[in-house]
Amino acid sequence: MHTSGLVVGHDAPVHIIVVGAGEVGSHVADRLSREGHDVVVVETNDARRRQIEDELDVLCVAGSGTHPATLREAGLARADLLVAVTTNDEANLVASMLAKQAGVANTIIRIEAPQLRAKDADELRIASGADLVIDPDEETAHEVLDLIQYPGATEVAVMAGGEVIVIGARLPDDAPLVGKQLSEIAAEFEPEWEFLVGAITRAHETIIPRSEHRLEAHDLLRVICRRKSRRLTSELLGIERSAAQRILLLGGGRTAQILAERLIQQGAQVTMIERDPDRARRLAEALDHVLVLEGDITDSSLLDEADVQDAQVVVALTGEDDANILACLYAKSVGANETIAVAHRLDLLSLLDEVGIDVALSPRTASANGVLRFVRRDVTAVTTFLQGDAEVIEIAVRPDSEADGSCIADLPLPKEVLVGAIVRDGKATIARGRSVLRARDHLVLVAMPHAIDDATRLFG
Repeated sequence: MHTSGLVVGHDAPVHIIVVGAGEVGSHVADRLSREGHDVVVVETNDARRRQIEDELDVLCVAGSGTHPATLREAGLARADLLVAVTTNDEANLVASMLAKQAGVANTIIRIEAPQLRAKDADELRIASGADLVIDPDEETAHEVLDLIQYPGATEVAVMAGGEVIVIGARLPDDAPLVGKQLSEIAAEFEPEWEFLVGAITRAHETIIPRSEHRLEAHDLLRVICRRKSRRLTSELLGIERSAAQRILLLGGGRTAQILAERLIQQGAQVTMIERDPDRARRLAEALDHVLVLEGDITDSSLLDEADVQDAQVVVALTGEDDANILACLYAKSVGANETIAVAHRLDLLSLLDEVGIDVALSPRTASANGVLRFVRRDVTAVTTFLQGDAEVIEIAVRPDSEADGSCIADLPLPKEVLVGAIVRDGKATIARGRSVLRARDHLVLVAMPHAIDDATRLFG
């Protein structure tokens, strides 16, 4: 699939149609509208549509994305991009076909069914004209895998070909960084820094910090570090340093199956609980070396049978948030080391944090990252987070750009942007004000959404 992306900016906002106002569509629409783009959301459900109109700065149109009249009302004739992310794969395919027939240059679609992602469906996907196909299940499984490598982290993003790791973590009371000013931490690691605190979320406010900021217990940090410094960074954040090997998966949907297959390949010991008898039987037949138990994930006796108390990581992956939360709470109460819950309702995030569930994640962020990477010019990778507005992006320095040959301190960067790392010739260094940039350097930036366009203009 073609994935070169759009050329967009605040000086030339694009007209974007988002078909489907579910958790993925609403998050994508929110991110794009906050960057100044003209966003229209198409949704069939009246209650959901009214909710989106109340919460987001977007225009909503009632109807189906498979109906030409509805898309015309949404401004198809002037659209630069259509993003079809309903839970109906066929509807997404049709919406893309209609958009391409109308001359829309770029379309992105969500496809989950393995049959529609298989090789024998190549012609159908080609006929849809989609420039990018996203799969929330696959992306969510990938996020969980990264988290399992860093027990205690709330977010993990691997950037710049694996040379730079972004670790999100909430500082425990006894973390070595608690109480230290960023300038003190910097002085300890002169002359070459091992990591950089890129963003701090405290009391629901996210900031791009400067040297005078002091870290407090329970701060949610996003830290950029070199790959070879990941163990040291984990120690300073007060989190575990080794990947878990005993994993309990609660729910046997497609995300869980993808995750189980990858974990087995890595040599982990995996147990899975699935409520539907037929699905449980199929999983047991398909997944060698995975113990599949049939039953309700909130059944404490079944969780005990699955040795939940000995699990290093428990991952709740069902579509029912309440069940995921209850199962994780029980797991923590009997001794499970870490719990990860998939949350579809973002209003539950603060509750999860308060009751002691270690990590919450949502399919919406992983999918939005793919869309934003496609939309933004010159951006190689994008990572967004469930909590806080800060984003991490990877971008290459273009020859003859303002950044080429410039010292970072001399660049007119917005204060909401921080250059975190530089990768040159495959080697990562933590960025400093005195660092001189060269063409084809890959940079890892932390930025607030409204400042991203100004930042990328300097490098692209």
